[in-house]
Amino acid sequence: MQSELHDTLNPLALKLGYPYVVDGVNADDLHDYRPGIQAAQERGVRSPLAEVGVSKLEVRQIAQYLGLPWWDKPAQPCLSSRFPYGEAITVEKLQRVGRAERHLRNLGLRQLRVRSQGDTARIELPPDQIQSFVLTSNLPALVSAFQALGFACVTLDLEGYQSGKLNRALTKAEAVI
Repeated sequence: MQSELHDTLNPLALKLGYPYVVDGVNADDLHDYRPGIQAAQERGVRSPLAEVGVSKLEVRQIAQYLGLPWWDKPAQPCLSSRFPYGEAITVEKLQRVGRAERHLRNLGLRQLRVRSQGDTARIELPPDQIQSFVLTSNLPALVSAFQALGFACVTLDLEGYQSGKLNRALTKAEAVI
């Protein structure tokens, strides 16, 4: 998916007179296995924040200093990061996950992920929010809403949200960038 994005953006950048495409990868992103970063680098995409060592916290501090209203917005990585490695990703699957996450945000949740594993949706929330979520949510309505999106099963990850969790399935050799 990332390859296709950059294969489309590179000719457009050149047509508009830009020598290369830039992205928002920061120094912290380089400490995790991110196949999209490698795909971008292979296509000549530049990551100025990472190149000068700016961290995610520093990006937020700069944005706050500049008065940008989204300075503390939770990270929103590409929806393709919600699928296990090797699973075919389709537009329909991406839309299904996006709608599921939007549904949870409409309930007032802020930091979350909906991981798609086949026909199962696995909800990840910060560990300190799990108990409150279970006690205050209308779980049957939530299950119905997710089933209406095409998920057969809905689960809650009791370990909680953790960035890069799907990378645990990789061997060390696979995770070398």
